[in-house]
Formats: sequence, C-alpha cells, structure tokens
Amino acid sequence: MATKQKEPGKVERISSEIRDKISRGVLAPGSRLPGVPQLQKEHGVAYQTARDIYGLLEGEGLVLSRRGKGTYVSLVIDKIVSERTERYLPALREAGGSVGAFEAEIRANGFEIKNIVTVTKDIPPKKVADLFEMHHRAKTVKRERIMSVGLPGNPEALEVVQVATSWFPPDVVDACPVLAEKTTGTGGSKSRLAEAEFRQVRLREEIEVRSPTPDEASALGIPVEQAVLEITHKGLTVEGRPVEICLHVLPRSKWRLAYEWEIDSPIPA
Repeated sequence: MATKQKEPGKVERISSEIRDKISRGVLAPGSRLPGVPQLQKEHGVAYQTARDIYGLLEGEGLVLSRRGKGTYVSLVIDKIVSERTERYLPALREAGGSVGAFEAEIRANGFEIKNIVTVTKDIPPKKVADLFEMHHRAKTVKRERIMSVGLPGNPEALEVVQVATSWFPPDVVDACPVLAEKTTGTGGSKSRLAEAEFRQVRLREEIEVRSPTPDEASALGIPVEQAVLEITHKGLTVEGRPVEICLHVLPRSKWRLAYEWEIDSPIPA
C-alpha cells in the first residue's frame, strides 16, 4: 500500500509559489509584494505565518523589506559573482571610467550603482592597526561606503549589497590627499595610490562568515539573523608594506566569491 505523502507546511508551500513566480519573471525585480495583512488574507493563514513566509524568502535573498514601505522582490535574484583574482586589475577597475572595482563589477552585471561615502580621521580597530603594524592609538583616514545597486532608468529602485570601510596610513594620505576626498576618480583609490608611488602589487584577503552587527544589518537592510561575509583585504607595495586595509561586509545571500590561479606551468606542446 502506497504511503500518502505529507502536504508541505503552509510556509514552505506558499513560499515555493512566490519563489516560482519570481524565477519565471511573473514577479519582476523591484516589484512590490502584498503587505503581510494582505498575504495573510489571500492565503487564509495566521499573521505570523505570513511574516514567516517573507522571512524565509528574505533569508534566501529573494525579497527585501523596507521599513515603512513594504516588501519588494530583490533586484539581485541571482548572486553577484565577484571574480576576486581579476577585479582589481587596472584594465578592469578603470573600465568605462569606473571609480574602482566595485563599480566596474556591478556595471558588468547590468546594474547602476549609488554609493554613500563618509570620510573621517579616526583610530582604527585593533585588527587594522595590527595589520598596519602601527600604534593602536594612531589615527588613519577612514573611508566608509554604503554601496547600492539599482536598475537603469529607475533611480528609486535601490538595494544595498555591501558596506566597506578602508583605512590608509597618515603618510600615505599626505602623499595622496585625494584619499581624503569623497570621490577618488577613475580606477578608485588603487589607481591614485599607484600615481603617488604606492602601487599595490600584491593583495591578501581573508574571509569569515559571521553574523552582522546591528549597525551592519541596518545599513544592509537585512535581519540580524542573516549571515554576512566579511572580507579583510590588505594591499601591499613591492616592498611588502600594507598601504590599504579594507573590511568588506556582504550579505551571504547576495554574493558568490570566485578565485582562480595556476598551480603549475602549462606543459609545452
């Protein structure tokens, strides 16, 4: 006698229906979804069940909630693939007049960008001071960016996909004062550092999966329960001196990091 299969739970079943509509384009990126009370009424479910449906989809990166504005289909349905071994090459970070690797990467994925930049002088975290091998109370220039993607022709449709903070030693900023400005020009800080004879020839990145801080979750527009990727990025000169430390914080549901390198020389024909 065949065993009767259990019907999936209401959260899983309704989430699957919405997920399918998103994948088929019936619900387009950036489109507004029914509010929780309306979703509750449409499907005859409890209020908390309706909240759980959107919570599940938000954890998958398919929808985003905007406080006081409602729930929307995410602009980033498929994860952004970041080619970490290539993105900082001069030809790529300067492509089309891009201000650095992030802008070039995002435009290559068909999005526009909007960055909110704050520049201050501040004491870096101990982790950063240690990487610079500097006194733990020494001040550095700190560049904080809240980085959003948008749809071409629709400036209102924006989604934050990364927050990044860079630190630069005082003597480096003295030689390259544009680092203390909000806009660093084509190629971003790496191109300006190269012009100031602080060219980075080697990069090191360490990646950690962790929970966001409340401030990071707020800036990214994600629940505090959703994991983020933290990339600690160190740029070194030919002498081996670190001249830039950057902490990138990315929602894990939005990004895939890709690395490729040779481990042996090709065999001659």
